[in-house]
Amino acid sequence: MLVLALGGNALLRKGERGTFEEQLSNMLRVAPSLLELSKRYHLVITHGNGPQVGNLYLQQESTSEVPPMPLHACVSMTQSLIGYLIQLAVNSVDRNARVAVVPTRVLVDPDDPAFRNPTKPIGPYYPESLRDTLLAKGWNLVYVAGRGYRRVVPSPRPRRIVDIGVVKELLGRVDMVVAAGGGGIPVVERGGQLEGVDAVIDKDLASSLLARELGADLLVILTDVEGVYLNYGRPGARLLTRLCASEAERLLSEGHFPPGSMGPKVEACVEFARSGGRAAIGSLERALEVVEGVSGTLVENC
Repeated sequence: MLVLALGGNALLRKGERGTFEEQLSNMLRVAPSLLELSKRYHLVITHGNGPQVGNLYLQQESTSEVPPMPLHACVSMTQSLIGYLIQLAVNSVDRNARVAVVPTRVLVDPDDPAFRNPTKPIGPYYPESLRDTLLAKGWNLVYVAGRGYRRVVPSPRPRRIVDIGVVKELLGRVDMVVAAGGGGIPVVERGGQLEGVDAVIDKDLASSLLARELGADLLVILTDVEGVYLNYGRPGARLLTRLCASEAERLLSEGHFPPGSMGPKVEACVEFARSGGRAAIGSLERALEVVEGVSGTLVENC
């Protein structure tokens, strides 16, 4: 069984506005690889949703004509939207392919410190001229050099995939299952009931948890770089084609992998490798090669 985590570049590329047509066009480029992998594995697909949920949340707050939806509801809406895009793209290549989309709830701890320290970027970048206006609205912002300010929201750690039973029942009955999109819909348990909370769960950590709960053999995280680099973007940058979990943990602790980009991917792979599986990080453009182990960075419990 393969859990394949699609990065944001599967849907949005640099310089694009994020129209439906742009996102579908990008997904069409990925669809043949997804179909090929579905012939080799029981395939479960996860995906990011940072730009989509941020834009949708902004839409909710920009109109007084209809009642706005909370952030956790926006996460569920983007799960369905992106699942629909995957269905359209896959069926444009093979109209008989069966793609099941599962709106997936993920349990988080209501006392997670992330609720007191929002760090997850969502939505577009804003110029310096809007900084004070956005802060006055109660937004938490982070500055990204060369790009501007971006909204940040809580990102609690995933604890349990609530709808894991549904995903398991679909495996083998369809060609691919889309689940835990955008990290899953964050819920907490109060008084024996599940309640949605306003947060966005890291999709890589949620993908790792999903893979472990499914007993998957392989977790592959696809992104816009060839793999895990030391000194990325600096002179002497070096691609790491293989990482032992212990070495990866050391490099993480030393701050080599930024928390907003490669850090969660490496952490997710370490968690999965520690459970006995194989994990890899690589380029979306070389998806089949990453799965085959001839491209990207392999993370093992060695």
